[in-house]
Amino acid sequence: MSLDDNELPRTEDEWRVRLTPEEFHVLREAGTERPWTGEYVDTKTSGVYHCRACGLELFSSDTKFDSNCGWPSFDDAIPGRVKQIEDRSLGMARTEIRCARCNSHLGHVFHGEGFTPKDTRHCVNSVSIRLEPR
Repeated sequence: MSLDDNELPRTEDEWRVRLTPEEFHVLREAGTERPWTGEYVDTKTSGVYHCRACGLELFSSDTKFDSNCGWPSFDDAIPGRVKQIEDRSLGMARTEIRCARCNSHLGHVFHGEGFTPKDTRHCVNSVSIRLEPR
């Protein structure tokens, strides 16, 4: 279920009430779930992946691929739904991806690895997304 913009929490305390502790840690504090533990790592079900926090459609299952990295991987996002920001939190430059609507942390995007013809891997925490099967 997608929230209207006026239904989105305005404070982190409001998000904390809406989300489980694990969801809050990953989505609002830019945490990371342990590799190979997320519910969507090996999922092959056809559908659309939504932001778990606000319900915005983010990724089509058609773009999901097995990167063998321990997290769900997508070679493309639905245009305009994912924003990219510089992340230097681990002492190196990476590109963090966030929901364009509610600014929740999804994971990171990597280029130049050669996994797909698009040469892009959106490495996403399962706890950041919810699959709506077709």
